[in-house]
Amino acid sequence: MKKLMLALAAACCLIASARAGLAQQWPQQPIHIIVAFGPGGGADIIGRILADAMQERLGKPVIVENKPGAGGILGNELVANAAPDGYTLGIMTAGQIIAAVTRKDMPYDTAALTPVAQIASASLMIATRPDFPANNVKELIAAAKADPGKIVFASPGFAATQHFAGELFKQAAGVNLLHVPFRSSPEAINAVLGHHADVMFDTVSALLGQVQSGAMKALAVTGKDRFPAVPNVPAASESGVLPGYDVTTWYGVFGPAGMPASVVARLNETLMDIIADDKTRQRLVAVGVVVNGSTPAAFGVFMKQEYKKWNAVREAAGLAQQ
Repeated sequence: MKKLMLALAAACCLIASARAGLAQQWPQQPIHIIVAFGPGGGADIIGRILADAMQERLGKPVIVENKPGAGGILGNELVANAAPDGYTLGIMTAGQIIAAVTRKDMPYDTAALTPVAQIASASLMIATRPDFPANNVKELIAAAKADPGKIVFASPGFAATQHFAGELFKQAAGVNLLHVPFRSSPEAINAVLGHHADVMFDTVSALLGQVQSGAMKALAVTGKDRFPAVPNVPAASESGVLPGYDVTTWYGVFGPAGMPASVVARLNETLMDIIADDKTRQRLVAVGVVVNGSTPAAFGVFMKQEYKKWNAVREAAGLAQQ
């Protein structure tokens, strides 16, 4: 028995040594970051900021590839099916979790993906046109209760984060707003400006110019706290009628299932070093996000919580999986 225990201990030491060696040797070839959306969006810009800094620190090319389609599922599938060696990574967003919630037959198991790190998050904003009678969340809820199903809220698409932010708002406030999905944020904004819709939920960065110009009126941000880019706009939870209402869009890095723990740890350490750098933080903040890193374990727990949260919203809204 003693010999067996010694042999097991030796084997464990060899495995630990091999894993440590793998982390030291990695990377030996270019790293690919799959962005499951088109160029120019938040996920793409954040992916490219990270890629620039990773390449500088790791000494190997880091290539960003845009693979849009199916609400981000197509790009995630490419990552999920890649070799779990740390050379293919993806940018995970809140919208991709919601896309997974609304799909009946997913081509990959979201829960099995390897979380590496959360990078950033951002509140959405609730905004209306200037002549809309409500000037705050409390007044919006009162107007919706006075005229059930008549107030139209626009979103840039069915099952977008903005759509589900509105559904959660309806459930938390106990009101009936009529959802009208459009194909993009600009189309949804134009619908509000053109009096075809009354209110919308969208990212601060998408709506800030309209609000600053006076073309739209900000009622609140959707995070639990005020958002640094618009400190004078209250959080919806401050209204006193939406306790606990909290919606943020977020971005993180993930990989295929089964990635070596040592490589995940090396990646996480590198990413945390990157977002601690003032120059990189400034580039990220300029995109309209708050920088907030995490351990791989914490990011994994967070993604599972998000899936559970949005699946509950889908069920309460009576939205069937497609």
